[in-house]
Order: sequence, then structure tokens, then C-alpha cells
Amino acid sequence: MVKITIIYDNTVYREGLESDWGFSCLVEAHNKKILFDTGTSGRMLLDNMKKLNIDPGIVEEVFISHDHWDHTGGLHDFLKINPVKVYVPATYYSGQEAKETISIKEPLEIHDNIFTTGELGNIEQSLLIATEKGLVVVVGCSHPGVKNILQAASEYGKPWALVGGLHGFSELHLLEELEFVCATHCTQYMAEIKKMYPQKYIEGGAGREIVFK
Repeated sequence: MVKITIIYDNTVYREGLESDWGFSCLVEAHNKKILFDTGTSGRMLLDNMKKLNIDPGIVEEVFISHDHWDHTGGLHDFLKINPVKVYVPATYYSGQEAKETISIKEPLEIHDNIFTTGELGNIEQSLLIATEKGLVVVVGCSHPGVKNILQAASEYGKPWALVGGLHGFSELHLLEELEFVCATHCTQYMAEIKKMYPQKYIEGGAGREIVFK
């Protein structure tokens, strides 16, 4: 089972949470709890975590997709509470007080059945979680292009679900082979994706919990 809880997003799914330009989610899979990106504001990140009953102390690692403020802004405040290991793309410079900073350039299995695509386009990495049905692909903004990300992911299995920001992605036919799509944050053609794939589309927003079995 893979559980993804969206903590930080441009919209709100669960009443009482705050929205803001940025993205963060908690990925729970294969007995690991990984915070994917940290949004823009540390205060908002931690407030939403509290409202979602997510103790920052349960997070074992942070995975940063790319060095943009709307994905790294909450990292400093989070690490003050829980200075865990942080995986960053090679072009990211961090002076943060992490327990350990792992710079990622090439594809890598970071845990059993959990992988990174490696840094694509000299800017961004994506997180891959293997399941019996295929890969759950978690993306920040998809700056390298969804096609390139899915191709890189396919080295570890068949992409099955896609969660995260898709930016200006418009080659919607590329989503045909996926079972689920949760487009969040910076996705420009969200309405078009939802209209084209109503059966596979999952609403995002802060507070949304998605379970893939």
C-alpha cells in the first residue's frame, strides 16, 4: 500500500487547512515515511501538518524535487524540528541543518522499491514507488517534461499513477497508459486533464489523502 497525503497545495481539499502557491506531501510506503518537498512557508507547512494530525517527528527523510522556493521554503523550519536526512538534486545547494544531505545526479534505489529518477534536465528529480500494479510517480513541477519523467521512471517498472505538479504539460495523450492522475499545484491544464480522463482523475488540494493498493 502507498499512502500520499497532500499537505501543501494551491487549493484546499479538506476544510480548515490553508492553501498557498507551493507543494508538499507525505509519502508512506514500504515502511518508510518521506516528506516530499516542503512548500513555500514553514509556518503553513507545520500548521497544516498539525491539523492533519501528522507529527513532524514521524518523518524519516525529506525528498526535495528541485530548488525552487515554492518547494523548499518550508525546509528550514521543518529541519529545526526534525533534522532528518535530505535527498536533493545535484544542482541544489543547501546550507540547511539536515542530519545528512544526499546529492542526487543519477537514478538511484534509495530504499527497497523506492527510487529517484535522478536529476533530469539539470533541475529536478522525481520519486518512484514500486507496487504490484506498477510505479507511483510523485513529481514536483515536472520541469523536465512529463514524457521525460515517465521514460526515466520506466527503467524501474511501468508507470501506473502520477501525482504532483505538471506545469505547462499539454501532451495529454501521454496519460492514456496511466491508471490514476492527481494533478496539483502548478498544473496549467488541470481542467482539460479532468475532462479527458474523468475515470482516472483524482482531485488534489491540501488535506487530500490518496491510497494506492
